[in-house]
Amino acid sequence: MRDLTRAVDDLRDRPVNYDEGQAPPFVLDGWHQDRRVVVLGREAPGEPEPGGLVETAGTLVDSYEFSDPAILRAAFHYPGHLVGRDMLLEGRFLVLRFLIGVRITAEHDEVRAGANGPERVIGWSYQTLRGHLEQGRLTYEVAKELDTGRVEFRIIAYSRRAPIANPALRLGFRLFGRRTQLQFYRHALARLHRLMRTPPRPPAPGPDGIVRAPSGVEPGRFEGWTLRFAHPGR
Repeated sequence: MRDLTRAVDDLRDRPVNYDEGQAPPFVLDGWHQDRRVVVLGREAPGEPEPGGLVETAGTLVDSYEFSDPAILRAAFHYPGHLVGRDMLLEGRFLVLRFLIGVRITAEHDEVRAGANGPERVIGWSYQTLRGHLEQGRLTYEVAKELDTGRVEFRIIAYSRRAPIANPALRLGFRLFGRRTQLQFYRHALARLHRLMRTPPRPPAPGPDGIVRAPSGVEPGRFEGWTLRFAHPGR
């Protein structure tokens, strides 16, 4: 328990691991740019309904419930402000475990012009920290078309591989990193769509004040046999 608390606290001193001036929209070459969308349903036209789809989805997104725990898990301090929240992510691939950090740097709650008229958009964005296997920014949005009532969950990202010192990890990430990233997107969309039917309670912090997300996930039977790498990138 103390080790996890220290690992989350360690993220405070880790800067974002790329130059935003050398990333989209300023520089496009060498970056993956992704946009994935799932329709969650419809509400009555107008602003989001109290207790409706937008509010429910927003709560699930804020607590990282949409993440497929077979691919990515998170730990973070709670309570606290959303912007500035450091999240320790555990990437999981076969018997490998990668501890990597991100920081939420923007919160979204605004009306924007959309393809079908004005939209109310809520959500947040995080950026990768030094030691992450990737460099980039990822945004999770719940958007409602105010004229039609259509509600979507969107994942919008730009990313590229970070420098990785370990040659075996570097080769493995070159071979499987992008495939795993796209799989995560697909699973996150499907998982949130499924959770909307019977939303779980937000994950509660443990005695150490750390939330482990998504909720209800326990270590696997063979977790003691896994290989763990803390902040393997740059």
